Amino acid sequence: MPDLYDPGLSGKSVLVTGGGTGIGRAAALALGKLGARVAVVTGHSARAGEETAALIRRSGGEAFALTCDITDEDQVIRMVAAVAERYGRLDCAFNNAGLGPDGVRIPYGPLVELDLDTWEKIMAVNLRGTFLCLKHELLQMERQGGGGSIVNNASIGGLKMSPGYGAYGPSKAGVVALTRLAALEHAHSGIRVNAVCPGPTEGTPLMENTLRTDPGKGARLEGEIIPLGRLGTAGDVAEAVVWLCSPLSRHTTGQALSVDGGLHIK
Repeated sequence: MPDLYDPGLSGKSVLVTGGGTGIGRAAALALGKLGARVAVVTGHSARAGEETAALIRRSGGEAFALTCDITDEDQVIRMVAAVAERYGRLDCAFNNAGLGPDGVRIPYGPLVELDLDTWEKIMAVNLRGTFLCLKHELLQMERQGGGGSIVNNASIGGLKMSPGYGAYGPSKAGVVALTRLAALEHAHSGIRVNAVCPGPTEGTPLMENTLRTDPGKGARLEGEIIPLGRLGTAGDVAEAVVWLCSPLSRHTTGQALSVDGGLHIK
């Protein structure tokens, strides 16, 4: 059994999408600190990805950055191949990249007011993108002879619908379903597939934009809504991702792990 203070990630190759900011950056840094070799993937901001990779290298870890439009299958294939070529294999992946309403880039509103372009934009990133990453990560792990761990970011939105969030909840519920299906289909190969379901999390672009448009929302969440009485942090979620990637969770698969201060049970 791995030591609790050494979760067995040293030397493992890990791919993190959406690694330029927020939860993705926190997870990449945490994995790198534990000795994992990290591929930091961003969609458009190559600079943000390189900043994360540089932070890992500065602390003595190994990392490189690359860009990928996860809605484009050819680019996803090249992304996974680049990691396997660089590190010899793919041991773990955190499919974190996602998109949701924040009142800035994407408006809130009831389902009947949601335009088709916005629906398709959210579904393309959250569901299609996660599917494509998951598909080609699984294929790579199978080619290696099996074994490995994949974590998808499903959000509390995948477990509990919130009025006004439009396509976000359905897309994240789809991520939970994808996670469970993949876990069933690849358990025989020793590949584990799980999801994290963060609640409102400070330090993420979505929450920063939300608080910009509704400055009092953080206080309401902490005072009235979240049972543990505080917003989550990117580090809270990163620690859950580390556990799910590591051998410490070796008998855990198909789970949707809530990291939300108890919000899912309220």
